[in-house]
Amino acid sequence: MSSDAAIAVVGLRKAYGKQQAVAGVDLTVDKGEVFALLGPNGAGKTTTVEILEGYRRRDAGEVSVLGVDPARADAAWRARIGIVLQSTNQFDNLRVGELLRLFAGYYPNADDPAGVLERVGLADKDRAAVHTLSGGQRRRLDVALGIIGRPELLFLDEPTTGFDPQARREFWALVRDLSAAGTTILLTTHYLDEAEALAGRVGVIAGGRVVAVAPPAELGGRAQAAATVSWIEPDGPRSARTDTPTAFVRQLVSRFGGAEIPGLSVTRPTLEEIYLDMIGGDR
Repeated sequence: MSSDAAIAVVGLRKAYGKQQAVAGVDLTVDKGEVFALLGPNGAGKTTTVEILEGYRRRDAGEVSVLGVDPARADAAWRARIGIVLQSTNQFDNLRVGELLRLFAGYYPNADDPAGVLERVGLADKDRAAVHTLSGGQRRRLDVALGIIGRPELLFLDEPTTGFDPQARREFWALVRDLSAAGTTILLTTHYLDEAEALAGRVGVIAGGRVVAVAPPAELGGRAQAAATVSWIEPDGPRSARTDTPTAFVRQLVSRFGGAEIPGLSVTRPTLEEIYLDMIGGDR
């Protein structure tokens, strides 16, 4: 396995009875990258991530996370990772700052709790009881708890669920800052725009296997897929699919006599369209 890999997985398998949840996953996440793992419910995504986090035992395969097998990891290894789960409902009666300071005490090189609250947009909630937070604020607190230990590797499981659009953009900025500082991030999300905005590469898991890994713009041959050219004629809108959009637009320019082409747009398949096509029957 490569020494440049924060996560390296070969032939990972996990079954629950006769049901194969993970059926031979191969996956590599490089140090310092933001990697988004996409897949429908029941495709094996959650089980794979839980094995990487050391919370679930595998049946077969090789796994290395920060150079350690999670199945044999110790407390020192756990201090090097951060985890933001889908939801947590503990510590409701503690105050926000009090809870973050409590968690900071678990790590040998914890970040400054006040600074972390500032970064996640909860600086004014230091003395608020956890149970008084809104859903979006609670997710911000979950993120704060995940990064208080200055993790080398951060697992983000549906981190912006419940966020309004502005809060999502602010969180994306936080993720970019963490990545720029060298933190490796494995992100699971159902928001395809989030994966496209944050991830250098995305992996699609379906039927317990990784079916594709590529930068978002290239997934499934997206960059080379036929484009749709749309424009407006005097009698109404028109569109055409073409493998040579530049040549097609030149023809339109000539036909319109060099004038501006009303309503002109050139689009290729969206990441969502490519993704839905890939997961097929797993939807």
